[in-house]
Amino acid sequence: MVRTGRRPGESGTREAIVEAARRAFAEHGYEGATIRGIAARAGVDPALVYHFHGSKEELFAAAMRLPFQPSEVIPSLLEGEPDRLGERILRLFLKVSDQPGGNPFVALMRSASTNEQAARMLREFLAREVIGRVATALGAPDAELRATFVGSQLAGLAMARYILRMEPLASADQDAVVAAVAPTLQRYLTGDLA
Repeated sequence: MVRTGRRPGESGTREAIVEAARRAFAEHGYEGATIRGIAARAGVDPALVYHFHGSKEELFAAAMRLPFQPSEVIPSLLEGEPDRLGERILRLFLKVSDQPGGNPFVALMRSASTNEQAARMLREFLAREVIGRVATALGAPDAELRATFVGSQLAGLAMARYILRMEPLASADQDAVVAAVAPTLQRYLTGDLA
């Protein structure tokens, strides 16, 4: 009698999908990689990719080992007083980036500084899933430019604090960084840019 259905034990399918996604994102960037193409690389049906990961964004986060899903955290950032949005964004950024034992997001940024494929992948993901969501929520005519300014400030902060490890910024406590940088983010988000 031949058994049908799922084999007992771990199949390795989830890991195969993540590895195929990692290669596809590296080769084609965030926009160019498709669920169908990733499924083909992994030798599975596209429905199985959605079953394990739900969306392209979630698959990217798993493949890049990101510690959060933008679609889950952006709405909570946008709740509350609009004049404290810069502070909320910065506190989330620091919480994610200050993780002990190495941060995958910082590793991705480090790679992006020397590898065009990694830079394209990070740029496309941030433009669509992070900056794009914030820009849409702001609703201002220049919202995309404002969100990009915020992204540039955070990228510079990440480079100085985590990659170059410039002191005293690298060892400054989060509250000190928030006090110094959040007002700039807030101006980018809601202030006068002239």
